[in-house]
Amino acid sequence: MLIASYNAAGMGDVLVLLTAPKSEKTTSEQKGHVVRLLNEKQETIGFNILNVSDHLATADMDGQVHLDEAQVATLNAVLKQNGFEPELVADVAPKFVVGYVESAEPHPDSDHLQVTTTQIDGGKTLQIVSGSPNMQAGIKVVVAKVGAMMPSGLIIWPGALRGVASNGMIVSGRELGLPNAPQQPGALILPDDYAEVGTPFDAKSPEAQALFQ
Repeated sequence: MLIASYNAAGMGDVLVLLTAPKSEKTTSEQKGHVVRLLNEKQETIGFNILNVSDHLATADMDGQVHLDEAQVATLNAVLKQNGFEPELVADVAPKFVVGYVESAEPHPDSDHLQVTTTQIDGGKTLQIVSGSPNMQAGIKVVVAKVGAMMPSGLIIWPGALRGVASNGMIVSGRELGLPNAPQQPGALILPDDYAEVGTPFDAKSPEAQALFQ
């Protein structure tokens, strides 16, 4: 997993890389222009690459950055030059996809959560716990897979809700920042003919932008 973000106005010329969830006791070590982030077990959870514009073109970077294999190879070289192991692995799989809720069952320890089995790309299914009041079986939705960064900056990690594992998030139009999306809670239910299950979902596409118009 590799999640990258760049905010020149807020952080300067720094590329933030996350490879695992942050921990309560995150520590760091710096060598040259690279800061390694570690959890309480001293395992790498990410890096901050300082002066990254010396290595990558940053003119179009703003918010989440989708790194290709060549860019990741460049960053691994930067890590090595600064005394760190080149351990970054490119992650180019789409993180927002059209999904299909195969089943939705009541959560065993909640009166408002439901445990879904949701089909995504490649015919795979995920167990996703959802609190959407309109959740039900047989609907086409948008799934933010583990490793997705929401427009708010929230990163989707594996987790659990009230003791039940959840791997991903079924999202709303509001959470995706779609124009005119309802502001109340509720999953975005896509038209049956919107796109095939597993299709990457681009919130900036004309089709997505027109969903609530």
